[in-house]
Amino acid sequence: MESEKKPLVSNGGAWAMNVVSSVGIIMVNKQLMSSSGYAFTFATTLTGFHFMVTALVGYISNAAGYSASKKVPIWELFWFSIVANMSITGMNLSLMLNSVGFYQISKLSMIPVVCVMEWVLHNKHYSTRVIMSVVVVAFGVGVCTVTDVEINGKGFICACVAVFCTSLQQITIGSFQKKYNIGSFELLSKTAPIQAASLLIFGPFVDYYLNKSSLLNYHFTGGASLFILLSCSLAVFCNLSQYLCIGRFSATSFQVLGHMKTVCVLILGWILFDSALTGKNILGMLLAVVGMIIYSWAVESEKQTKMSSHVSGESLAQEEDVKLLKERVNRITESDLELGQAKS
Repeated sequence: MESEKKPLVSNGGAWAMNVVSSVGIIMVNKQLMSSSGYAFTFATTLTGFHFMVTALVGYISNAAGYSASKKVPIWELFWFSIVANMSITGMNLSLMLNSVGFYQISKLSMIPVVCVMEWVLHNKHYSTRVIMSVVVVAFGVGVCTVTDVEINGKGFICACVAVFCTSLQQITIGSFQKKYNIGSFELLSKTAPIQAASLLIFGPFVDYYLNKSSLLNYHFTGGASLFILLSCSLAVFCNLSQYLCIGRFSATSFQVLGHMKTVCVLILGWILFDSALTGKNILGMLLAVVGMIIYSWAVESEKQTKMSSHVSGESLAQEEDVKLLKERVNRITESDLELGQAKS
């Protein structure tokens, strides 16, 4: 038997990569896009740059033989890319049209939406402990991030589209990896070129609608170009770690534990950018962290329960096999005795 191939990145390493790269890219983009920084306000086009660099890294990796290319139907890749791009565009529009408070609430609503979609699509059920821990996480993050809440019709529709598409995209990542037995980086290498092409074509128009400014009129300085390159480099690790985490765990776990990034962003914002950090923020962060710890414990407890029930089921099956074997041996012995008596 061949030894099982060990993953290049451990589970903890995948989570750490996601948290570090996500928080890093937020900090870099804050400097890149803020008016006090380089005022590069073209978020959708920047995402296109991210996927272009990711696609380039994937192409080089395939050409060098570091990753294998597996077949995935092109129509599956196209519809996945459409959903993913609608998620990105919807989030940008939601942030523009809604208040920051409602935008944060829409992001928090992804957790129950992912849970419901996994239940509908994959018949996945959750224990009471998991549900309670999810509620604690969502409440904690809500306490430390949600401030003003203003709703309007267009913004509400954009938020609904963004939440639905983001949830569906994350569930589909895990489904594709299992369905086509494809690795995280291989799948990302196939979806990134399509997303890059579509975002670079339509992104400037979306950004013009959002900001009323054209990318062609932007003055690319050396500092701005450096930060764009740094943002793209971090995006490669961010995208890869997202595929890794969802492939190994689930979209729900990615959403729940992913809110650790929100806590880190708030702390780093206070350290690096002198952002206000109130007692309410600290209380919310503590609640969120406690909820994440409870969630991790609940999920691990469920795994142990399933493993023990599986082992006990196997032992019962083995006991039944032994009983059947003994009965057959006894029957054979009795038949041999009857034949011996008949011969005598």
